[in-house]
Amino acid sequence: MTNKIIADRRIDNLLIAGSKFLRPEQVVRKLGALQAQDYLQVMWAIGLRTPSAALTDIERAIVDRKIVLTWSLRGTIHCVPSEDVKWMLQLTGSRVVGQAKSRLAQLGLDNGTLERCREIIYEALKGGRQADRSDLLRLLEDAGISTGNQRGYQILWHCAYQGLICFGPVNGKQQTFVLLDEWVPFSRELTFEESLAELALRYFTAHGPATVNDFAWWAGITLGDARRGLDAIKGDLFSEQNEGREYWMSTASVAQPAENSGVYLLPGFDEYILGFKDRSAVLKPETAPRIVPGNNGIFLPMLVVDGQVIGIWKRIFKKKGIEFVITPFEQLGDSEEKVLRAAERYAAFVGLPLLKIDFADRA
Repeated sequence: MTNKIIADRRIDNLLIAGSKFLRPEQVVRKLGALQAQDYLQVMWAIGLRTPSAALTDIERAIVDRKIVLTWSLRGTIHCVPSEDVKWMLQLTGSRVVGQAKSRLAQLGLDNGTLERCREIIYEALKGGRQADRSDLLRLLEDAGISTGNQRGYQILWHCAYQGLICFGPVNGKQQTFVLLDEWVPFSRELTFEESLAELALRYFTAHGPATVNDFAWWAGITLGDARRGLDAIKGDLFSEQNEGREYWMSTASVAQPAENSGVYLLPGFDEYILGFKDRSAVLKPETAPRIVPGNNGIFLPMLVVDGQVIGIWKRIFKKKGIEFVITPFEQLGDSEEKVLRAAERYAAFVGLPLLKIDFADRA
């Protein structure tokens, strides 16, 4: 199995080349979880995989409580199916919180302080109420609890991993918080072993071909637990070797044609990159620093051609529409027209006319 085959199969399995799913929650369920620390980026990550979906359709799925945004895998915000959010938190939360103990202690956030914060936040949100981040931090400050020096962020983060809160609908331009138990009163209950198997099946079905190390990194679990999850579902998977590594995928994906010559404008933090520890099959090592300038953890929106990340892009919102700046790392040739089509699709997604598209810093 070559890197080209790996890239093409991932394009298919991650629903980038095309999707039969018509509803946003179906896409999120198929992928298992999508990194969502940038709100508009994850909206596009779902939208590009949902035929004819607009931004308002995905936001409606959040309002209707079909998908939930909260801190989950790897200590960062993800978009997950509402019925799965609690077992995912139970599977990954204790390890993530344990890894953050020293940081919480450094900030003076002991168990007593955190319990007091939870009480204040619970009282503010109970009864179906919503509040944005600034509202909750103001309440904590009024109670004499400092939220400066990232303490406020860590408090909300910890409350989410304790299963107290999650993100609710957007109010204007601000994401709100709600009580998780009120927002998602019904959810699946799985044992630890069942959770490992379920998460592994979701991962390898949507992200394959992938290695067990990729799965462990994506889920934020130990390599031992990742192997246990994989062992439980091997009967549903198929493996092939590439450069001495074993790659797993669903048996259904093996029958798919492994040839994609499409052009895609992927969002920053897309699963095509963030879904894997080893990204070398789709991203050249010399190119990687241009996707994450300064190695600061902020992944820029990516231009993908023939399965390879070969550029970055940005959109600029204007009063009358939207403009694009495309920065390819190599000559686009005949792909330039397809880039225009991809930009038009994004403009339609956000409901704005495409005003202009510029190609900057050509290789």
